[in-house]
Amino acid sequence: MKVLISIDMEGVAGVATLDQIYRGGSGYPRAMELMTEEANAAIVGAFAGGATEVVVDDSHGTMDNLLHARLDPRARVTFGTPRAQCMVQGVDAETDVVLFVGYHAPAGCHGVLAHTYAGFTSVRINGVEQSEASANAIICAAHGVPVGMVTGDDVICAQARELFPSAEVVEVKQADGFAAATSVHPEVAQDLIRAAAERAVRDAAQLPRPEAPAYLVLELDFPTPLHADFVALCPGFERVSGMTVRASFSDAQELAPAISAAFYLMSIAAGQFAAGRR
Repeated sequence: MKVLISIDMEGVAGVATLDQIYRGGSGYPRAMELMTEEANAAIVGAFAGGATEVVVDDSHGTMDNLLHARLDPRARVTFGTPRAQCMVQGVDAETDVVLFVGYHAPAGCHGVLAHTYAGFTSVRINGVEQSEASANAIICAAHGVPVGMVTGDDVICAQARELFPSAEVVEVKQADGFAAATSVHPEVAQDLIRAAAERAVRDAAQLPRPEAPAYLVLELDFPTPLHADFVALCPGFERVSGMTVRASFSDAQELAPAISAAFYLMSIAAGQFAAGRR
């Protein structure tokens, strides 16, 4: 049984402040350790539930945050950027279930460090506002792979219970603000994740197999028109308004590369915008 674990950082227990999630911040080394231990908890749980292969996708920022030497050696780790399937690199028809660990609420929500792919002010698919969890679930659905577990703060967990009613949901902290939270102890969070991952993998065969929509319309909103200028130059995207672009797909497997390309173009624009203000 193949299990894919996609782990982000903002939804990890004990993580809530900006200096924890950016490389070079004083709290970043501590957040790396906490993220690594939650990954290990999910790995141990997955193998206990019957996994024969576990792949962990480092899915935060530069996607090079996990302390590899401290990871359970039974798992393989995917890291670095850019990569075609972004946060769910390696998902395929042979994957039995995906587990989302350390996930967070989408942009605009009152959740801990809430955002959607770091920079978009809104991501919509077929007119519906998306979180990273829901967008990644659509990419996984293109291969018929269900979401078996979501962990994070109370905001993303509430959304996950509605979106993935058959999945295990593990709430490790409550949002007190954008950069403030009330968290359980890391060891408590890891115990909860380990047990939930075991149940999710053990019961994966009973999860309904999702199907991706036959046609996808992706809309991205940006913080400035300059950001939209860059992305609108990319083939397949069209300008909808000053700060919105749109692209359409008949294959959900094209979704992740499109979002990734838009993100990296937006990052270039952000650098130019910042330079122009100095």
